[in-house]
Amino acid sequence: MANAGQKNRLVAVHLDESIGRGPPDIEHERAVAIFDLIDENSFAPVGKEEGPYKLNLAIAERRLIFDIRKEDDTEVMTHILSLSPFRKIVKDYFVICESYYDAIKSGSPRRIEAIDMGRRGVHDEGSRLLQERLQGKIEVDFDTARRLFTLVCVLHWRG
Repeated sequence: MANAGQKNRLVAVHLDESIGRGPPDIEHERAVAIFDLIDENSFAPVGKEEGPYKLNLAIAERRLIFDIRKEDDTEVMTHILSLSPFRKIVKDYFVICESYYDAIKSGSPRRIEAIDMGRRGVHDEGSRLLQERLQGKIEVDFDTARRLFTLVCVLHWRG
């Protein structure tokens, strides 16, 4: 683990399962994002004791719920974030992802690369927005915000 000695980090991430599972491509994105997130992250609830932390992510009533706990499940904080500002970015990201997965099946390498560049750009935009919206509540670095944004998209998946 790249940041095992660091205290302000996540050691476990759980996604609310009430929304069901997505198709294999989405589930793969989820698994990779969780693995990468746990492997290397910077996560610090502002004004709280040092971690490490467990994170439960859920969506309820168009809000993203961060249920943050210590390793022993002691509650640290719950932060609720409106998803309204993310609606267009998430929608754009899913459209680009569908194009990307279609292109992988039958597209030219040049087309796949162009779509992937667009996909990464939209993903970066969503990651920056998430980082901004968490500012003052939960401090995360850009790579952690990227992985969390992937999970936000997975939680948005409605099948």
